[in-house]
Parts: sequence; C-alpha cells; structure tokens
Amino acid sequence: MDYEIMMNGCVKIGQSAPDFEAITTMGNISLSDYKGKWLVLFSHPGDFTPVCTTEIIAFAKANTYFEKMNTCLLGLSVDSNASHLAWVYDIYCKTGLVVPFPIIADRNGEIARKYGMISNDISVTETVRNVFIIDDKGIVRTILVYPMNIGRCIPEIIRIVQALQIAECTKGSTPVNWIPNQPVIVPAPKTFESLLERNKEIEKNRNGMSWYLSFKNPPEKCMEENEKKKLE
Repeated sequence: MDYEIMMNGCVKIGQSAPDFEAITTMGNISLSDYKGKWLVLFSHPGDFTPVCTTEIIAFAKANTYFEKMNTCLLGLSVDSNASHLAWVYDIYCKTGLVVPFPIIADRNGEIARKYGMISNDISVTETVRNVFIIDDKGIVRTILVYPMNIGRCIPEIIRIVQALQIAECTKGSTPVNWIPNQPVIVPAPKTFESLLERNKEIEKNRNGMSWYLSFKNPPEKCMEENEKKKLE
C-alpha cells in the first residue's frame, strides 16, 4: 500500500468531520465544541513564515464577517503552542492586531494525518495549505488545498460559506461566479408534467434558459436570516 495513503486520512465532502481534542492558543478544545456552528479549519506550514503571516492577519481581519455567518475560524500547524503564542504576539506587537481565533499545536501531526493535511511528496512534517469548511452538523462541505508558496483568497472562502448557506436555505444551487443577493438555480423538475409547467414559467417570467436551468431570487426567509446576521 502507498505510504501516503496508509498514513494520511482520506476526509471527503459529505462525511462527518473526524473528531479531535487539541491544545491551542486559547486553551484545550475539541471539534465537538463547535456543534451548532460552521467551522473553517485551516492548516499552515509553519509559524514566522511570510505567506502564513499574511494569511493569519487576513483571517483575523475577516473574523467579524465569519462571525456574522455563524462561522468560527480554527488554525493548525505542527509547531508548538509556545511558538504559536510567540508568533501571534509578534503580529500583535507589529500590527496591533489580536488574532481572535485559536491555533492548534499539532506537534505529533495526529490531526494533520487524520485530515490528510500532509503531502509527503512536498514534506513529511509540514502541512500544506488545507481548508475544511464544516457545517453546523459536523459535516465536511468543502475542501480546498493550496501549495505552500501560494496564499489563500479569504474573500473566496467567505463566498463559499455564503453560497453553501444560501443553497441549503433555498434547497437550490448557486451558478458560476455567484455572489450574495444574486438569483439561485431552481432544482430541475422530476416529472414531464412539471417540465412543461417549468417551461411555461420561463416563457412568462424570462427567468431561465430551459426546463433544466432556471433561476429564482432567494426566499425572503433566507434574506431575512442574512440581514439578521449582519445586524448581530
């Protein structure tokens, strides 16, 4: 069996996120602590490194946006907790910015291996830049993987969470390049009668291309939920 497949986890979209307990910069935590919240779990190769520093600062600045979406941030690397603390303190001293989310000290790489965060062809110790978006029921909804030398796009991670939440609320899908407040795709009809009705609706409202591709504005309840989160 391939060593990497044997050693690394194989977390997939749609499955329950593997539970863990960990030491962090904000005390001991477990994945179950985030029940009822969405979670963005992200790994970085190492503390006091340039790309990672820009990412931690960007995530810290965006934390308020994630909170409005009932979403928590949680970082991870195989560095020690003392190293994490020194790093976030250095960021604070240089920028005045307090990192408002915990960073896991995964010294033995147990969590990194469990989630498949280490690519042995790149490094057998450092994690690559993984992002796991986990919903409020503990289900993995999105997995992103970036190489060590390419920083993540935080606005895109925010957009993905927004898209996942609006798609769940509307029971629909989001089209290419979707951004908040744009129409979503209506589920395709499952009977011939519904197909004919859908085509009549499209002809009347000009809200689609064909029976299998039509759009609608998100229901008010979904918009109200988003507005409520903005005001909280």
